[in-house]
Amino acid sequence: MFLRRKRKLKVDLGEMEDERESLSSFLHSKLKVDVTSSGNKVLVDSENLSPEELKRMVNKFVYHRNLMNKYWVALESSVVKIKTFNRSETKKKREKKGTPPSTIKHGW
Repeated sequence: MFLRRKRKLKVDLGEMEDERESLSSFLHSKLKVDVTSSGNKVLVDSENLSPEELKRMVNKFVYHRNLMNKYWVALESSVVKIKTFNRSETKKKREKKGTPPSTIKHGW
């Protein structure tokens, strides 16, 4: 019988380091796999877990923790990354858009 080597899938937490332990326990309970954490990375040992499935579970975690307004999940070359929305750019775009001054001449 051939032994399959377990793959180590990575989750890069980015700026969400304070949620590392809760993400590890969430993935362990839902996927029933070995999960280790080091630094701002979480490593998942699995034989038949795809990176897309891991991305879906991390996205589910972000949604259940009500963090979807701050963070979004991306899959880049089999590494699941949690990224932060760039709020400063959207704020500047809103400030630039303003109502133009009225050019209507009033006749009273």
